[in-house]
Formats: sequence, structure tokens, C-alpha cells
Amino acid sequence: MAANMYRVGDYVYFENSSSNPYLIRRIEELNKTASGNVEAKVVCFYRRRDISNTLIMLADKHAKEIEEESETTVEADLTDKQKHQLKHRELFLSRQYESLPATHIRGKCSVALLNETESVLSYLDKEDTFFYSLVYDPSLKTLLADKGEIRVGPRYQADIPGMLLEGESDEREQSKLEVKVWDPNSPLTDRQIDQFLVVARAVGTFARALDCSSSVRQPSLHMSAAAASRDITLFHAMDTLYRHSYDLSSAISVLVPLGGPVLCRDEMEEWSASEASLCEEALEKYGKDFNDIRQDFLPWKSLTSIIEYYYMWKTTDRYVQQKRLKAAEAESKLKQVYIPTYSKPNPNQISTSNGKPGAVNGAVGTTFQPQNPLLGRACESCYATQSHQWYSWGPPNMQCRLCAICWLYWKKYGGLKMPTQSEEEKLSPSPTTEDPRVRSHVSRQAMQGMPVRNTGSPKSAVKTRQAFFLHTTYFTKFARQVCKNTLRLRQGSKTALCY
Repeated sequence: MAANMYRVGDYVYFENSSSNPYLIRRIEELNKTASGNVEAKVVCFYRRRDISNTLIMLADKHAKEIEEESETTVEADLTDKQKHQLKHRELFLSRQYESLPATHIRGKCSVALLNETESVLSYLDKEDTFFYSLVYDPSLKTLLADKGEIRVGPRYQADIPGMLLEGESDEREQSKLEVKVWDPNSPLTDRQIDQFLVVARAVGTFARALDCSSSVRQPSLHMSAAAASRDITLFHAMDTLYRHSYDLSSAISVLVPLGGPVLCRDEMEEWSASEASLCEEALEKYGKDFNDIRQDFLPWKSLTSIIEYYYMWKTTDRYVQQKRLKAAEAESKLKQVYIPTYSKPNPNQISTSNGKPGAVNGAVGTTFQPQNPLLGRACESCYATQSHQWYSWGPPNMQCRLCAICWLYWKKYGGLKMPTQSEEEKLSPSPTTEDPRVRSHVSRQAMQGMPVRNTGSPKSAVKTRQAFFLHTTYFTKFARQVCKNTLRLRQGSKTALCY
């Protein structure tokens, strides 16, 4: 029962095609449509097979940089099979949302941000476990590092120097150290400090009344007083006290210089109404990803200004109202949905005429017995010839098959379970045969005597061509030796024939 119950926040498999791998999505919302069906608003994750080769090269480069900086298991310590399967566990997060029918859910999985302190083998040891470290933008076709990276490791830890001995000089650059702005052991009492802060607020309110732009933004006295009571006014007042050695008369004279009362504004007052609306829209889309907010919505604002505005905006009544509205909307939406286990047969299943699955891939019953087992239609991934169920894989004209285990792996992880021949040639060292004729002869025999597997995607199977070679008779070889000096083929090829 619990395995078929899906909640908001779960990572799940979605099936959009009977022959393609599952889609991996994270459930953000569960909504009931007018017809009574349940739709899931989901965040999209992409596999390596879904992005271009150029972006895959960038992802591999990023992975190597992580390996060089981490102290965990690196890719060089993995076997060829582990390297191959590890690529199937890598996903790419996106900011793209889509709505899919909840009935297309085919199970749960787990997706986590790549942990630099954990071995990559931990992802292979667990079923239905994936990881990501990059964010993919489907519209711009770009890859970026995820901003939610957990900063653990020697790169992010501070080196704390030892305590200075008595009389030892401090060799640190004083300009880069913190500056003292308040002394708790001041001669003023708490009551005197509070009275000075009230005076500072009153000066701030009067300054806003004299300022034309502030009068437009805060047309009422109540709004001006509220703006003058913000932290920026209090910080200025306390800093003024400290700079004047807690002399009240001297500090008050600074609050009201000859030019008029001092007006202190924070980001809440500096931003216009349109800028505030843009920021709220950006927060709704990106959350607290301030870099993306600045890049896509507020490029003329500094990152510090946006962050400061956000934390001030959270103290306003507007934020409280929006939070209440979201809470009311969340109460009206579904929290979970029960999806029964999908039990319909897959159209790609291969069955015999009597309805029973064949033991040998592509064979009908047991009447077909190939002379060489390698010439039979074995599993394209593991070469197995025995399986309780077979599935058609790839283009129909290729007649490729997968056993039940490899088919389930293909659906979940989007690739063949075992490394393909092309990948084995890249990962393994080249043969030591020095004679190119012997090497080409061996490769031709291998292509004829053993089934050649394609890459992880059925699309590449279309490009597979049947191997052939020309056979030279003994008479042709003898004629070449006899006529070698007479014909002078190399010289004749450089001159035009005349008739």
C-alpha cells in the first residue's frame, strides 16, 4: 500500500512510451481536474542521452574537476562496467515544469545532489538511485553548476591560526579585519540609549515629511513613521553614538546638521513598485536562487541589494499575506494519491504462437537450434539466450532483443546494462598486433562470428551496416605478380589514357 502511495516531493518514474526509458520527475503538486482525473505538476530531470554531445563533454570535464579536488573513489579506480553504469545514474536538473497524468507513474526512485564526500560506488550499490550536480536549461541548451551545492571539504574550511601569545605582535593586515562599531560597556544606561533611538526615529519621520519622493511613497504619517523605525535608522543612530564616544549632545547635533535632518533609507524604500513586483515574480519562479533572479529579472541591481531586499521583504505584511494565500491553496490541493501497480502487458513483449514466451530470443518454441549460439538472437546487452520473457528493442528492421532483466534496466536507467563494443574499445587498450592486415582480419571475423551490440540508444542501431569484404582468387594474385613490371599501375594512374 505504501509503495503505491505517491506524495508531493517524491521522485518517480513516468512512462510516456512503451519502448523508451522512463522519465524521471519530482512531484511538485497533485491537482484534480474537472473530469476527476489526477494530474501531477512535476520538475523535469534529463539523462545524458537527452542532451547534446557538446554538453556531455562539459559534464565530463566538470566531473573530472570534482574528482581532482575530492579524496573519494575516482573514476580510474572503477571497472569498465562500473564506469558504464555510473553514466546511467547521472541526471541533470532543470527549472522546467510540466503536467503529466498521475496514472503514468511507474514507481518511485531517489535523486540526490552529488555528495563530494561520498564514494560514487554508493550510487551503484542502491537500486533506483540517481545523482545530479549540474542544471540543464532546455531552452538555452546550457549546463550550470547547481547553486545548492553542499560546501563540505578542505576547499571551504577556514584555517584558524593559533592564539597570539602575550606580547606577540599581530602580523595580519588590519584593514581586512572586522571593525568595532559598538561597545557594550558604554557609560550610558539602557534607558538613555532607548531615548536616543526614539529621537532618531522622530528625526527620520520628519526627514521623510520634507523629502518629496518619500511623501509620494509614504503619503501618510503612519507609513513614514513605520519606515523611520526600520533597522537602517537604528543602525545609523547606534553608529553615531559610538563614533561620538556616547556623548548624547554631540550625537544629536549630528542627526540634525545644518542642511536638515538626516534621511536613512534601506532597500525597501529605494526599490520602486515595479521592481518589487518583478522580485516577487522572480521569487515565485526561482525561490532563493538570487543569481538567477538577478540575471533574468533584475540585472541592474547588485546581488547584495537583492539579498538585502529579500530579507526585509519577509518582514512586511505583504509577505505574510502571500504566505497565508499559499497555505490556503496548499490545503485545497491533494497531498497524496494512490496509483495501483501497472499490470498491462508491454507491446514490446515477444511471445510465441501458442502464447508462451520462447526460451531462445526470437525462436519459436524449441524447434530452432542454431549451430553456433553466438549467431542466435541473444540479448543485445548481456548475450543471454535464456529468459522467461523477451522484449523487442530498437528499430523493427534490426530485430534486436533484450532479456527481462536488461529490459527493466533499459527502462529505468536509459541504457544497456553491459558496455557496448564501441565503449569497450575506448576503455580498453588497443590490441598489440602490429600487422594491420592481421588486425583487420580479426575484426572482420569478430563482426561475422559474434553479434555486434549497438550503443545505449536504439537510434544508433539504424546506422549499423552489414560488414563485407572482397575475396581475391589465386588466378588474380598470380596475374598481379606476372604483370607487375609490365603494367606499371602506379605510373599509369598518373597519366591519362589515350585511345
